[in-house]
Amino acid sequence: MTFRAGLLLFPDLTQLDLTGPHEVLARIPDCEVHVIAKNSAAVRTEHGLTMLPTTALANAPHLDLVCVPGGAGVNALLDDDETLAFLRKTAAHARYVTSVCTGALALGAAGLLRGKRATTHWASLHFLREFGAVPVAERVVFDGNLITGGGVTAGIDMALCIAAEIAGQNAAERIQLMIEYDPAPPFAAGSPRTANPALTADVGVALAPRLAVRAEAVRRAAERLAIRDA
Repeated sequence: MTFRAGLLLFPDLTQLDLTGPHEVLARIPDCEVHVIAKNSAAVRTEHGLTMLPTTALANAPHLDLVCVPGGAGVNALLDDDETLAFLRKTAAHARYVTSVCTGALALGAAGLLRGKRATTHWASLHFLREFGAVPVAERVVFDGNLITGGGVTAGIDMALCIAAEIAGQNAAERIQLMIEYDPAPPFAAGSPRTANPALTADVGVALAPRLAVRAEAVRRAAERLAIRDA
């Protein structure tokens, strides 16, 4: 039977959060991948790449997997009732509910992280607590049918784990070999655990304005969830 995966597309997302998993999922035998946006218009990603959705929220098929990427545009997504309702509706029947990077915050705003172990980009990991989640600083985190990936490139790892779940380890390893996913970064600066502390602090300062806006969006979303639960 066809396995249907849906990747959410929205303005100002980080394109690799979407295209990394897409590249892996599209290679799984009998997997049909949909790129889903609010309408059929082209969407500009965080750094200018323009992408076209394959379907709109209202026309999305029954999905076995839904994946929410992250990026600067997540801040607005936390206030987007239509998209959050779509995530809640889809999560009710999906075999896998997944996110990459700060896409986890949208799952949280939709009320899908309560009591769940989850991860996201290191700079936003603390926000997960606002949605009742248990933050975990790992590359990929499984909790039942919830699968969350860390920052950006972790989406490829997450998708390969899903490929193994769906089609078996041999199929996942075949995909990994075909895309030559053999990470050997030139620098040990890919995580606060290994990066120079001064560099981590400098990046933190650069991210501070975005995180301040995000903190307010998270606060509003968490308050709305509390009202829904009341």
